[in-house]
Amino acid sequence: MVAIEIPTLVLPNSSSQQRVPVIGMGSAPDFTCKKDTKEAIIEAIKQGYRHFDTAAAYGSEQALGEALKEAVDLGLVSRQDLFVTSKLWVTDNHPHLVVSALRKSLRTLQLEYLDLYLIHWPLSSQPGKFSFPIDVQDLLPFDVKGVWEAMEECQKLGLTRAIGVSNFSVKKLQNLLSVATIRPVVNQVEMNLAWQQKKLREFCNANGIVITAFSPLRKGASKGPNEVMENDVLKEIADAHGKSIAQICLRWLYEQGVTSVPKSYDKGRMSQNLQIFNWTLTEEDHNKISQINQNRLINGPTKPQLNDLWDDEI
Repeated sequence: MVAIEIPTLVLPNSSSQQRVPVIGMGSAPDFTCKKDTKEAIIEAIKQGYRHFDTAAAYGSEQALGEALKEAVDLGLVSRQDLFVTSKLWVTDNHPHLVVSALRKSLRTLQLEYLDLYLIHWPLSSQPGKFSFPIDVQDLLPFDVKGVWEAMEECQKLGLTRAIGVSNFSVKKLQNLLSVATIRPVVNQVEMNLAWQQKKLREFCNANGIVITAFSPLRKGASKGPNEVMENDVLKEIADAHGKSIAQICLRWLYEQGVTSVPKSYDKGRMSQNLQIFNWTLTEEDHNKISQINQNRLINGPTKPQLNDLWDDEI
């Protein structure tokens, strides 16, 4: 099997013009077992994946770390070729806990540094009290300036090469940029053809922030039909190109300059997700895609939902 060489994007706000592979492998928390995760990651590396996305809250850091160590030991890949992202959970989203939370993630991952460390949500909750969904009664004020200074310290200490955020609205990014010395390089958010986030894309683009899309195929906390994978318009476009709907979705994100982290442990689908670089969508395809009905799939991590988490942005 010949590994595909995945294109990379420069992170404009990074200090050393760091590059990120445009497609990574997600490892969100609904996987079956650690053994499956490890085997899938080794397979992904063989296919050409180099960007791996995890989080303290996912419970996948250990399996990912073991798999990456094995892949490096086997000579399949070197650490320098990998791009590993993890995230700070809300219980540690306090200025005095950030550095120790990252050190703990590094120990679990068996890594000396991350390529990217993200604030998982613009929320803080009671330290040490992990629950999902998060009980709103456990929420505490989020000290964005203090937490970001601690994130900057993580980068200065060499524990991560770059820092960024996840699930930040335009308004929350503006607040962060007003206090940041080191600018965030990435905002990882839900983005797919039924939640295209045009306003957020334009803002991030203007401010050198690369977007990473999670749930790029609108899989996840889905109730009812999948508004992307079961969309007739997308089926027509896919058939016209001789591609799958998933490939149309990932190609669209790629053409927007958006990176993505689809999660599939199926060998065939992992491979299919990489077959998007030698063809293009037409102007007519883009027009049809722009008319797809838009609504958010993932409303937030709290119970009940918060009214102001997204600042009513569409």
